[in-house]
Amino acid sequence: MKATLKIFSLLALSLMAFSVSAQNKLISLDKLINKTDPAWPLVQKWIDSAKNKVEVLPVDSSKAKEVLYNAQMTTYATLGSVIYNTGGIMVDNGWIRILGSGSERLTRNIAEWNKGKTIKEYGDNIPYLLIADDAVGGFFAINYGGLGPDVKNVYYLEPNTLTWQPLGAGYGEFLIFCFDSDLSKFYKGLRWSTWDQFIGNLADTKTYSFRPYLWEQGTDIEKCTRKLVGIEEMYNFNIMKSKELNADKGIKKDDTKKDETKQ
Repeated sequence: MKATLKIFSLLALSLMAFSVSAQNKLISLDKLINKTDPAWPLVQKWIDSAKNKVEVLPVDSSKAKEVLYNAQMTTYATLGSVIYNTGGIMVDNGWIRILGSGSERLTRNIAEWNKGKTIKEYGDNIPYLLIADDAVGGFFAINYGGLGPDVKNVYYLEPNTLTWQPLGAGYGEFLIFCFDSDLSKFYKGLRWSTWDQFIGNLADTKTYSFRPYLWEQGTDIEKCTRKLVGIEEMYNFNIMKSKELNADKGIKKDDTKKDETKQ
């Protein structure tokens, strides 16, 4: 009996040591909040001069600190500044949903949204980080080695091919792309003629699913039927189907060399 109790005691101590070790590898919140050179003023300038409709969602400061810590991002970087200063950002009335620390309109935050998808526990090494999604089931992610050699560049999981396509841009450039680029050109073939009548009231937890599927050959979105589905359901289905459809194709790589800016 004593031997059994000793074994349980050793197991308990081991679990405690593991827990402390996991906590120790997380950077403290004080070190993540950069008070001398934060990226937010730069992002604010991009928002103020945006060509597309951009809505910055209100932030809950206590929640922002929690998400920043869980995501382990610094406010020196553009991504950390978006988490810390916004509840998220809506582009084109919510056609693109850029994740922040969560709000009433965009209830998902970047840390919780990635947990269980790209990481098991906060602080884990991550293959890629989901940062935004859109109304037609497309997903944007920062590559951390799981999508290609171009680490810290943004990829897009296209709903019409179900392949991760490199945008050749870091997170800061991705924001500028969302704010200033011709999105109708980028989404050619993925926007139906009356799309703008359906987006304003689209819940952040929903996206549109189409039949025939957009990735089926010869699909014309104008002739598709569409219905709302859960965004998590869509992500899980797209990842599963992507692996199935592209098992022999690999992932398109981007070898473009770009100067590093604030990520």
